[in-house]
Formats: sequence, structure tokens, C-alpha cells
Amino acid sequence: MSSEPIPRLVGARVLEALADTPVVLIHGPRQSGKTTLARMVGEPRGFRYLSFDDDAALQAAHEDPVGFVADLPERVILDEVQRVPRLFTSLKATVDRERVPGRFILTGSANVLLVPRLSDSLAGRMGILRLHPFSQCELVGTEPAFLGALFAGQFPTGVVERLGAGLAERIVAGGYPAALARPSPGRRRAWYRDYIDAEIQRDVRDLSRIRSLESLPRLLALASSHTAQLLNLSELAGSLQFSRQTIHDHIALLEGVFLVQRLPPWHANRVSRLVKRPKLHMGDTGVACALLGIEAAELQRERGALGPLLETFVLQELQRQASGLEEPLTFFHYRDREGYDVDVVVERGFGSVAGVEVKAAASVSDRDFRGLRRLRQAAGDRFAHGVVLYDGTATIPFGEKLHAVPIRALWETP
Repeated sequence: MSSEPIPRLVGARVLEALADTPVVLIHGPRQSGKTTLARMVGEPRGFRYLSFDDDAALQAAHEDPVGFVADLPERVILDEVQRVPRLFTSLKATVDRERVPGRFILTGSANVLLVPRLSDSLAGRMGILRLHPFSQCELVGTEPAFLGALFAGQFPTGVVERLGAGLAERIVAGGYPAALARPSPGRRRAWYRDYIDAEIQRDVRDLSRIRSLESLPRLLALASSHTAQLLNLSELAGSLQFSRQTIHDHIALLEGVFLVQRLPPWHANRVSRLVKRPKLHMGDTGVACALLGIEAAELQRERGALGPLLETFVLQELQRQASGLEEPLTFFHYRDREGYDVDVVVERGFGSVAGVEVKAAASVSDRDFRGLRRLRQAAGDRFAHGVVLYDGTATIPFGEKLHAVPIRALWETP
């Protein structure tokens, strides 16, 4: 990787938020580039930088949050703010006294949206933006055009090269900047293993009062082997010999630090959506492959492992591209009672719906569109388009509002 910082898709949205919002929070997994982005945006505009990974700053904020905030510079970046939850109330009081846009840039390695007392304390005063590990668009320097093309149903018609073994290499590499900077796959795997240990010992402990965290690495490894599957708490509990409630709580903790995510089901009836099971996905395929001990060459051969990891990889790429868009998009999966399913459903507000099915193969057939046709029927007029992503060379129409599209088109156009 180049030593020059790679521009982030969410960067423009950070600047927009600073122009009209007192507090801007950039949250995402540790080591995803939050500090780099905050300093790139803030320091040229006069922001001072303080990190709560510094013991002195952490202790001062814990002991006297009111005084700590009162003594802050006019514009300041507060890094890893989830380590001082009491600070949010003091920030709220300061903002309420003087509502000036662009006063605070916060970064956090825990999802404040899952901690109501934190996010609620600054409701209406704080813009919240998600920074993911690198997308493929960011890594190759292309504009994120796929989601717009998906809803418009307009895809490039040129021929592209198959990714082949390169697809497995991208999946195994993941998107964390520090991992991608390692000179070899072995060094990258070592970085991921160290990262997982540090994440559980530091950020998970900050969120939880659990005395023993020994079970979490085992659960995370098991989650890696279950990525892109319907979440089955009983099965996970049986494998680890824990209660369902313990597994539920631990999954929530891992989701709180962005190591896993639960992808909710989509249904035309929003009430019925609540009684269906989510899919469990790992937060990054590089982390998943490191936990599974699988290398790119092996993944290319093991089609049973490639399919679920590719599905997670595609979901990650779509969500990472969406983070840079002004229009909010929501992601789901679709599965009906007869077993028809769609890997990823993308919804625009309460409006149009698009479906993405993922196939780890170089060919595609009419049979691969069964789930998308069922989604098209369920969504009715709201259905914008559906695609099967495959490792082929050309875009192929498969009926009304349906196409097979090369996976490479996610981040490249011919």
C-alpha cells in the first residue's frame, strides 16, 4: 500500500456534518482509520487532538468530566470517546449553552447506537457517521457507482476479466489498513490474531462487566464458521456449552465493537419482519479467515467455505460504499417460509427495494434467480431491480428487472 493516506468515502459527509452540527461522531472498529480521518479533516481546520488511550487524559475525564470538558480548546478531536461514557452528559451541557457547529469531532470503537444512554444524551446535537475498514472502491481508487446502477437497473455492458484466484485473495486480505500494509499473508494473519486478542481485552471490556472473556474468542471463531447463516442461538450455545442467553449477550457485545453483525430479515409486512431470524455475518472477511486459519489458495479450492465468505464480502462492500452516500440505505436478507432466499436486500428509506444474490461460480443459470423472483413478487411496485453477482465476464439479462452481473462490477466498470 502507498504511504499516502487513501481518501475515505465518508470524508465528504464528515465535512458536511461539521458545517451544521455541533458534534460529529465517527464510529467503527478499532484500526479502521478513524483517527487518521479525524485528524486529516480536523487539524487543518484548527482542531486539537486528545486521545483517551492516553492514561492521563482518561483519568482526568473520569474524575471530573464537567471540568475536563470546560477546559477543552474551542475545537477538539476526542479519540476513543467510548472509554469515558460519563463525558457525553457534559458535552451535551456545553453544546446546549453554546450551539456552535463543528465544535467537537468524536471517534469511538464501540457502536453508540447500541448504547441508548450514550446516543440519547446527544440526540439532535450529534451527527453519527460509520467508518468501515477499506472498501474495494477505496483500495483501487474508483467511484462507488454500483448501488446507483443497481436501483436504476443500468449496468455496463462491456466485458471484464474474471477475478479467479484474485477474488479469494481479496476475501482473505480483508479491509483493515494495518493488515493490508503487512508485507506477506503470514504477517497479515499474525496481525489479525493480535488484533482480535486486543479488541476483546480492551474494547469489549470497556463495554461489559463480564468478569471472564475467555469464551469470546471461541464464540468469534465459531461465528466465523457460521458467517452468512441464519443465527441459531441454540446451536451456538450447544457447541460452546453455554446458555442461549449468554450467547445472545456475547453476540451483542461482539456486535457492539463491530466484530460481527446481525442482518435483519426483510418482509413487505414490517410487523412480521420482527419475528424472523437475522443472519449472522462477520464484520470483516480478513478477521474471519484469520480465525478459520484459511489461506487464499485453500479458500479457492474449498467451495463450501468460499460461498459464505463471498456473501459476507459482498455485504461488506455494499455497506462500505453506502457509508459515503447522502441517502440512507438499509440492508436486510430475504427468506420466505418455502425456503426461497436472497442474500442481500437493499432498501431506500421506506421506498424502493433491490436484491443481490451472490454466486461463487463463473456461470449462472435461470435457477439462480428463484429467490429474486420471489422477492420481486413480494415487493410489488417497490421492486427496483435484482442481480446475481458471479465471477463471470459479462452482464446478462434474465427477465424483467433481473441481471447477472460480474462481481468485479461492484468496484470497477469496463
